[in-house]
Amino acid sequence: MTQLLAGDIGGTKTILRWLEASKNDRLTVRHEMEYPSQQYKDLIPMVNRFLQEAQQNSGERPAPQKACFAIAGPVVDGSSALTNLGWQLSESRLSQDLKLQQVKLINDFAAIGYGISGLAPQDLKCLQTGEAVPTSPIAVIGAGTGLGQCFVIPQSDGRSRVFATEGGHADFAPRTALEFRLLEYIQKSRELAHVSAERIVSGQGVVAFYQFLRDRESMSEDPSVAKIIRDWESAEHYSDDRADPGAAIAQSAPTNSLCERAMTMFCEAYGAETGNLALKLLSYGGVYLAGGIAAKNVERLSNGGFIKAFVDKGRMEPLLKRMPVQVILNQQVGLIGAGLYAAENMDD
Repeated sequence: MTQLLAGDIGGTKTILRWLEASKNDRLTVRHEMEYPSQQYKDLIPMVNRFLQEAQQNSGERPAPQKACFAIAGPVVDGSSALTNLGWQLSESRLSQDLKLQQVKLINDFAAIGYGISGLAPQDLKCLQTGEAVPTSPIAVIGAGTGLGQCFVIPQSDGRSRVFATEGGHADFAPRTALEFRLLEYIQKSRELAHVSAERIVSGQGVVAFYQFLRDRESMSEDPSVAKIIRDWESAEHYSDDRADPGAAIAQSAPTNSLCERAMTMFCEAYGAETGNLALKLLSYGGVYLAGGIAAKNVERLSNGGFIKAFVDKGRMEPLLKRMPVQVILNQQVGLIGAGLYAAENMDD
């Protein structure tokens, strides 16, 4: 059996897995640990500690030959700079210092694309059944801090190729008079000429909807939410101690009309942008929503507004109704993808 390492590296936490791959590419998790990223000066001492703990836990010394690490940031020519950690990672250095035959760094959103094939039925929530075509492209979109987008092309040998995009930075396309007023509000309040889809379909977009409805539509605030938003607006720099304004809005939506309207508009905009991506790719292989916002608001996304906006493309509506749309509930999909990439897409 081939032994592998897989990792999902983020600015806050890093999760590592020791895996065994059988001849049929079945992966078995031998050991898994989560570490606070900020407590380490580099990935290498973290991996070394992980391997020591894996040996203590199993009584067997791990002997991985290959490793794939998903990185929350761009990977260029086998290298990645994680500015929020001060880490400078390269495939060649990691391979040499960890004594591995091969190391691959991939973008964390690309890892999600690779991880889709490793998900179980219980890891998904269906929003639209559709009729999946196994050989067709798959679209993946995920609203979080930003708006990630990629697509997956199934290969004839059963594997997949994942292609990253910067689609989240394309123009936001308002569809209603209210959304046109939102666009104008953001342009003026942020002093922007270009407003990307990411500014609308992301955590910051949830807050933008709230601010717009408060400032331009004169909707009344809940005092507790208002304080969180004001603290967020007045802070010059992000702080871990500061409450998440988007989460506060989502949690208060059931009892506050302003928050409820903001979340409704957000889900509709999310559906419309997802439909844009699906239409461009003709993703009959399926459409997958990744990220914490979708998983935490799955019931809201299931209430019809998201799918209505998703398919609302005029004459193209019948095409979009054919596409399966699912929310990824398993937040370890990127870690799964890193393991599958190491098993299926790296040289033996």
